[in-house]
Amino acid sequence: MTDNDEFQWLEDIYGERQLEWVAEQNERTEAMLAGPMFESMQSDILEVLDGAGRIPMPAKRGDYYYNFWRDEANPRGLWRRTTPESYRQDEPDWEILLDVDELCRAEDAEWVFAGAQLRYPDYDRALIRLSPDGGDAVALREFDVPTRQFVPGGFDVPAAKTHASWIDADTLFIASDFGPGTMTTSSYPRQARRWRRGQALGDAEIVIEVPVDQLTAGAAHDHTPGFERDFVYGARDFYTSRTYLLGDSGSAHIEVPDDASIDVHREWLVVRPRSAWDVGGRRYPAGSLLAVDFDDFMAGSRDLTVLFTPDAQTSLQGWAWTRHYLMLTLLHDVSSRVEVLSPDDGWSRAELADAPDLSTITVSGVDDEETDDYWMIVTGFLTPSTLHLGTVGGSAPALKSAPDFFDASDMSVEQHFATSKDGTRVPYFQVSPAGAAGGPVLLSGYGGFENSRVPAYSGTIGRAWLSRGGVYVSANIRGGGEYGPEWHHAALRENRPRAYEDFAAVADDLVARGVTTPERLGCEGRSNGGLLVGNMLTTYPQLFGAISCGVPLLDMKRYTKLSAGTSWIAEYGDPDVPEDWEFIRGFSPYHNLHAGTDYPPTLFYTVTSDDRVGPVQARKMAARMQALGVPNVWVYENREGGHGGGSDNKQMAHYLAASYTFLFDTLNGSTQAAR
Repeated sequence: MTDNDEFQWLEDIYGERQLEWVAEQNERTEAMLAGPMFESMQSDILEVLDGAGRIPMPAKRGDYYYNFWRDEANPRGLWRRTTPESYRQDEPDWEILLDVDELCRAEDAEWVFAGAQLRYPDYDRALIRLSPDGGDAVALREFDVPTRQFVPGGFDVPAAKTHASWIDADTLFIASDFGPGTMTTSSYPRQARRWRRGQALGDAEIVIEVPVDQLTAGAAHDHTPGFERDFVYGARDFYTSRTYLLGDSGSAHIEVPDDASIDVHREWLVVRPRSAWDVGGRRYPAGSLLAVDFDDFMAGSRDLTVLFTPDAQTSLQGWAWTRHYLMLTLLHDVSSRVEVLSPDDGWSRAELADAPDLSTITVSGVDDEETDDYWMIVTGFLTPSTLHLGTVGGSAPALKSAPDFFDASDMSVEQHFATSKDGTRVPYFQVSPAGAAGGPVLLSGYGGFENSRVPAYSGTIGRAWLSRGGVYVSANIRGGGEYGPEWHHAALRENRPRAYEDFAAVADDLVARGVTTPERLGCEGRSNGGLLVGNMLTTYPQLFGAISCGVPLLDMKRYTKLSAGTSWIAEYGDPDVPEDWEFIRGFSPYHNLHAGTDYPPTLFYTVTSDDRVGPVQARKMAARMQALGVPNVWVYENREGGHGGGSDNKQMAHYLAASYTFLFDTLNGSTQAAR
């Protein structure tokens, strides 16, 4: 273990010397990957990503369904719309609003479309978000929908980590970089302002400002007729924030716990506390869902109605409103269930649907102002997604179905439970082709930020891994949200190693069950999942034959000084606090490398333009391993694409093919990266 940082020089992301190092590493890695396997993988993955049969997921605004679409002919994509009637057809008649490829050619730029916010109620103007390199920073431009042109002299903000929402035809709430001192140490806006048309951005009225060491500030306007409200919020970190109702005479705090999630819909306030909440003479457990009349609550009432209470096997994953109903999505041992509640009938409830075994259902309202229509997506590891359009109280026929991207007729899905070091049962899914015994096995995980890994169809995994005889395993380790906030809390800060023990327990269980051997077992993870597999590399190297580590956190001593790292202190702890560094050091892969250790072959892939995690942690980790003489350490760094990995489907296919080729060939002992 060492705290000496001899590779800190690689933190200069765009330095000439640093980019020369990157170019040398890329050339070396490309040479290792080159061959028929990589070309075949890349072709198969790109065919999936560009597939014309994919479901064009819609968002209803006014009289139209809006969609953003990329394919081979339109690599940067098309923002488009169609009518609900046309969308029901096999081949909808799309009206192209913005051709991003054409925009790139006209402006000699590499824009990446990052979304559009349409102006209520006519939806005739939009705030278009364009990233110059695929990162989180975006330029904001006002766009006229009828003429399909950017508005001369309209709202226009240079690239920054900007968030904005319409208040009315000529006014926005906006949080952005307003100049020196207006960004937090987490690299997000610390001010939200009310910006009027024709006004200089710097002169816009500040409606909320947070201290520089907090996460961010923001504001939003609720346009619901009869329930128009303005809200401002200040987020201290990822899990704690305060929201205020903004009025003419100032702001009023919505007095829920700082760690609670809230949702205001018409007359209702819905609250989900992340820790137990004692209020009104009652205790409500973490992960429950509560409802109360919003105006009554602001007036002091604490007469809360319990809509959901978690148990040891069941958690609330989310909720969605239609005009008259609230739909809850639940997980029971990582299997979906949807319930519909009627606030107009004393919050009576009915079952909407159960997912097929080992599958997932997600629901969302089509238009929560006007109808009780809802979208429902059903998906599973081997079942292509289907999009259903239903009405509460009626049927929900399938409207669109994704194609089969691979032959799953001889494949199976199983759920198993491993026993972690402290006795905790950890679920995982195993997807296996027939006759896969003895073939490569890929174990994937994340384990952080209360994100749940649920069954979902992936043509990419099917084509690149399963169809080639590989077994795919998805682990539901602590740190995620599969069993609600407590499952997440169990791996926070000093308890972070519980997530790694869980993942190692799944690896051990796969070997104990005879599914694989350590030499044929690989693992992969991205972002926080990159930190996960980085700890597999340094703490459990004997369990794996190859590791793919994407856009990772690895240097936990300096992570708060790199990109948006300060924003994750609530998850990992603060390395500048000695008491915190004492436990963080134990799961900082960069500080747990040892000369003479037999590490498995490892591929690090990252992105120069990633302004969330940044590329430097992967650079430094690889450089230190190479300096220690560790063989078979590889790096590939894409130039653009941000934290997502690629700005278009071709770039995405390249980095995914790199990961799968490296793992498949290494675990089969057929590349120079193999032991």
